[in-house]
Amino acid sequence: MEQALHAWNLEPQEAIALQGELAKRIVREDQLDPVHLVAGVDMAINENNGMARAAVVLLTYPELEVIERHIYEEPIRMPYIPGLLSFREAPCVLGAFKQLSQQPQLVLVDGAGIAHPRRIGIASHLGLWLNLPTIGCAKSILTGTYKKAELGEEAGSWVPITYKGETIGAAVRTRTRVNPMIISLGHRISLETSVKYVLACGRGYRLPEPTRLADKLSKDNEWQEPQNETAQQERLL
Repeated sequence: MEQALHAWNLEPQEAIALQGELAKRIVREDQLDPVHLVAGVDMAINENNGMARAAVVLLTYPELEVIERHIYEEPIRMPYIPGLLSFREAPCVLGAFKQLSQQPQLVLVDGAGIAHPRRIGIASHLGLWLNLPTIGCAKSILTGTYKKAELGEEAGSWVPITYKGETIGAAVRTRTRVNPMIISLGHRISLETSVKYVLACGRGYRLPEPTRLADKLSKDNEWQEPQNETAQQERLL
């Protein structure tokens, strides 16, 4: 499933140059197999102990029943640099993905897809490494604008996010009268299909269920002290 595309220990300018090359490889149209399993991904950073934690939750689709949950921890690799989040977080997420016993057909990632200054947020970066369709599900907008007046208040409403005339994402109302999610295609999926799956994965919350559960797992209150880099996992059978 994983494709080793490059080294991770890069200087910021090297990483920015690499983003430009990787962005050209992103597939912006539907290349999905029938979706029976969907994964949700999120990250947490503990600055107090210098550890990063990735959480991956695997669910059936369309039932959205959890069948696997995994966490993986490792030391923080680099400081936070705007626009280079994936170089800080993606290696840890890939460590969590290695624990899955089944491969999802679709991955929802807490973060940006192509709605990114260089069109390659963490969802797109992970999509290239995993060679899987991915969707970026961000809580706030990173780049671009949308017409707020045209976005309906009811769940299911959405409007495009554009930047310099290019459509790079969508503001999607996932819950009535609640702030929209910022959705963008990650890799091997179109924007319209991304919106469709995000709405289909809703369970009455603002966040789609896969990333909501991954967010909850990544911030488990029991996570207090540093642990070794061996994957920590919990599977629901």
